[in-house]
Amino acid sequence: MFVILVYDVGQKRVAKALKTCRKYLYWVQNSVFEGDITEANLMKLKIELLNVIDTDKDSVVIYKFRSTKYSAIETFGIKKGGEENIL
Repeated sequence: MFVILVYDVGQKRVAKALKTCRKYLYWVQNSVFEGDITEANLMKLKIELLNVIDTDKDSVVIYKFRSTKYSAIETFGIKKGGEENIL
């Protein structure tokens, strides 16, 4: 499946959240990630993020898509991140 993940976490936890997300998805913008991921890896990602974030102060939103067949992406300005930056 294809997912877009965005997060809003406290400054002290940003680096850990970034590192965790980059293990599974492509970094697109500050706090925005996307990519194809299996259901099992998505579950691992969620578990790891729950160990990083403070659920009383932070938020993570994951948009799931069955495929990218009917989608289009437009980028204006500089392109940050991308597929070449996955760890």
